[in-house]
Amino acid sequence: MKIISFLLLTILIGTGCSSQKKADMAFTVIEYSAMSRGYYKKIVVQNQMVLVTNKRDAQPVENKIEKENWDKIIAEFEKINVESIPTLKAPTEKRFYDGAAIGNLKITQNQKTYETQGFDNGFPPKEIEKLVHLLTDFAKE
Repeated sequence: MKIISFLLLTILIGTGCSSQKKADMAFTVIEYSAMSRGYYKKIVVQNQMVLVTNKRDAQPVENKIEKENWDKIIAEFEKINVESIPTLKAPTEKRFYDGAAIGNLKITQNQKTYETQGFDNGFPPKEIEKLVHLLTDFAKE
């Protein structure tokens, strides 16, 4: 009987933590930007909504994120240690000679902001690569 009680308690606690992470995503803002002299793109994701801006001083286009895509974003986000984001190293350096726009990922969660150092647009650090590609897919639509 004690074992069954312990298992039920463990399942309830695990479920509570999982739903807490998803609830936190409602208040988390993920922002990807890429810019150079002739290029500008900004993608902001929050609470199953995406805002895409393709030109400087342009109004963003707002769209709802389908549940399937939202679940993919959550899954990739949960793999990231947000505390380590400022220390991630860019795999390439094309942005130093205008070979690529400067990319940047910024996450605001629990009133704290975590921001990467600049990296080449299209070549994010491996730790955030899948999340960045999911975000940039919204700008292609």
